[in-house]
Amino acid sequence: MGNSAEIINNTIRSRRSIFPPSYIEKEIPVEIINTILENANYAPTHKLTEPWRFIVFKGDSRQKLAGFFSERYKAVTPPESFSQARYDAASDKVLKSDCVIAVNMEVHPDKVPEWEETASVACAVQNMWLTATAYGIGSYWSSPAILDILGQFLELPANQKCLGLFFMGYHDAPEAPARRTPIENKVIWA
Repeated sequence: MGNSAEIINNTIRSRRSIFPPSYIEKEIPVEIINTILENANYAPTHKLTEPWRFIVFKGDSRQKLAGFFSERYKAVTPPESFSQARYDAASDKVLKSDCVIAVNMEVHPDKVPEWEETASVACAVQNMWLTATAYGIGSYWSSPAILDILGQFLELPANQKCLGLFFMGYHDAPEAPARRTPIENKVIWA
């Protein structure tokens, strides 16, 4: 366990948002995706509600999700403004990813405030992000403005909400330094 602190510090500080244009055509093994999801399951959870719920799009199922974005663009765009290039681009992020995970939250209003459930799901996503980083997989969490409509597309039950999509793929993005201001500017010792 001597190296544990160094390993976790390095993983946390090297985590970056890696976007689909940098993804390469290399399959993420299902075993690694399962590990990423299993680590999500160890996030903190208020009152043990474990509110995180996931829908995994991999392989051919990505086409269904990609089609949702393209058809959504077509549905809300007046015919005179329609662009075939934008229609095609609407699905690009999904199709360039080897795996996309819908991040959903099951709410328990009788047990905890919704913000606590959101915080737990965010912790689960951070666990996913750190695990993906440790495996050399690029990823990022996107929360499009149409989360309610996306939730309908996903056919979520009434007690669930979509909080976004987690895109993943092996990548060729160069290492980039973190852009953070000093922690001393954000801490008061009482």
